[in-house]
Amino acid sequence: MFSDIVFIVTAVVTINMYMPRLSLYKPERGKDFKFLDRQINEMFTIGGTDLFVHKYIGTNDGTTAKDHTQIQDMLFLENRDRKYDKDIYTLRGIYNVQDIDFDLSQFGLFLSNDTLFMTVHITTSVESIGRKLMPGDVIEIPHLKDEYAENDFSVALKRFYVIEDINRAAEGFSPTWYPHLYRLKLKQIVDSQEYKDILDLPASEDYPEDGTLRDVLSTFEAEINANNAVVAEAALNTPKSGYDVDENYYTLALDETTGRAKVQEVASDGSTITDTASPTAHGYKGLLIGDEFAPSGSNFSSGISFPLNSVEGDYFLRTDFLPQRMFRYSGNRWLKAHDVKRAPMNNGTTQTLRGSFINDVNTYLYNTPIAQDFVRLTVGQTVINTEIAYTTAKYIQLEITNDTRDGARRISYTVADNSGMLTSYDDNGTARVRITLAASAIKDDGLFSLTLHNERTQQRQALSQALKPQADN
Repeated sequence: MFSDIVFIVTAVVTINMYMPRLSLYKPERGKDFKFLDRQINEMFTIGGTDLFVHKYIGTNDGTTAKDHTQIQDMLFLENRDRKYDKDIYTLRGIYNVQDIDFDLSQFGLFLSNDTLFMTVHITTSVESIGRKLMPGDVIEIPHLKDEYAENDFSVALKRFYVIEDINRAAEGFSPTWYPHLYRLKLKQIVDSQEYKDILDLPASEDYPEDGTLRDVLSTFEAEINANNAVVAEAALNTPKSGYDVDENYYTLALDETTGRAKVQEVASDGSTITDTASPTAHGYKGLLIGDEFAPSGSNFSSGISFPLNSVEGDYFLRTDFLPQRMFRYSGNRWLKAHDVKRAPMNNGTTQTLRGSFINDVNTYLYNTPIAQDFVRLTVGQTVINTEIAYTTAKYIQLEITNDTRDGARRISYTVADNSGMLTSYDDNGTARVRITLAASAIKDDGLFSLTLHNERTQQRQALSQALKPQADN
């Protein structure tokens, strides 16, 4: 008898299993990024402070509006005429509050409390204002308002900061290597052209009588008062330029033979002293030593022509000279005593070479004429009918062509200051320019050139003034 034989066949199956590579970083921002981003945003919601963002939207120089990505002045790389959104956007931010420390360095005393470094949540900021924060945006920090400022205003002093720089914060990178925070460098704004849109806002909605933010925050008036006080003190200490060499000051007398200083000669027994060291008054020679007064306080008169019946020793100041010149009458003629070279430092009307150059703000260069004509005029003529087709202009220049005196017969007019000067007349159906002047304007007969201009520049100005942007001039 045979038993059942059972054959069991066992199949061996080999399965190759691989563990995926561990990596916190993923090429895409998945759910882990969103989870971490929500947690970080919650931290700002709980522990951050409110920020009011004045969104920079571009520039407007009166001619062309530009968006926030364009530069108004490519030469100076400036956006001076900034426009800000009328809506205010709210964010949360975190920064380290610091004590106001005085930086006592080798160069002097510095305060660094006007700069803040603040972090904000990237996603929230972009969703709130519609773009990322950028330099030029102004941030108001409400918790820094000063309710107890020493002034006469009934409103608290607000604190405005402009973003100077923005980067990803080093502490804002999550374990997934994605950034979540922006680090802002903030600087306090000043009363300048860039922030006109903001500073023109009312200081308080409840107290409109307190004026604008500029009235409350600007330090311009205080700075002007301080500057005026400095100028007044300087004028008191140094009333005139140059050197004061009146009779109170002397130079050391020199021996004409040896060229050395004279000394007192004392007898051998000490009984007698021969003073040979008498100082010589008014011994100074050089520049900037003459003022508008006669020597030794003598009386003098002034004018543009010498007086009659003068006597020996009379002094006379000719005010038509540049610089003004002091004369002394000797015998039968007037001799030059000195030129007036010492003058008040802050007097723009002083007739000196220095004053005429530095303070010559009323002499202009007229460039790029828009129209020109030649007209023959007579003394006392008031109406000038030109051949120029009618147009408007800001400035009018008349210059006689047969006079060689430097500027003596050159007349300039500002149309805005002379009502009815520039009009038109009908010339056989064509409107042409008519100029109406005062009866005393034309003092010579001759051929004049008449030029119309719309632009002019000061003939002389400081280099710092010349290099300023046109908007600041």
